[in-house]
Amino acid sequence: MTDARYPIGKFEMDPAVTPEKRTTWIDAIAACPANMREAVGRLTASQLDTPYRAGGWTARQVVHHLPDSHMNAYCRFKLALTEEEPTIKPYREERWADLADSRAPVEVSLALLEHLHGRWVLLLRSISERDWQRTLRHPEMGTMTLERVLALYAWHGRHHVAHIASLNHSAGRYSG
Repeated sequence: MTDARYPIGKFEMDPAVTPEKRTTWIDAIAACPANMREAVGRLTASQLDTPYRAGGWTARQVVHHLPDSHMNAYCRFKLALTEEEPTIKPYREERWADLADSRAPVEVSLALLEHLHGRWVLLLRSISERDWQRTLRHPEMGTMTLERVLALYAWHGRHHVAHIASLNHSAGRYSG
């Protein structure tokens, strides 16, 4: 049985990274806003406020979480590109998901995600081969290359779109 927390599986770093794989990951980040918009567009108002799994966030919280998380990722890339192995600050995503803005209409976060990813993809496509090996230090995950961070966030977007899609599948409305 599939674990509802990880509908596409847990993140695993590909040990054999190539420029083509990086391009695929950047393309996944570029596609994420449209994929999320499509998945959410099929939800009813009551489904938006339904947890995607028992004990999980609501679909609305997931939609708002994605730009919260990816704004942090975008800033982490910029820090790693401009500083020597910066230590980044983790954040309490579960607390962020309980703040009032996580109950806003999803369109607010869908638009934010589209614009954020537009700018982030411009940055990602400009990174030199050498700079993909630049690092940042995450207090809980340790030292990570930008290459690994890219793979992680490409997975992260697909992971949360799959959470939303699971609500559509349960209602028989998702074709993707």
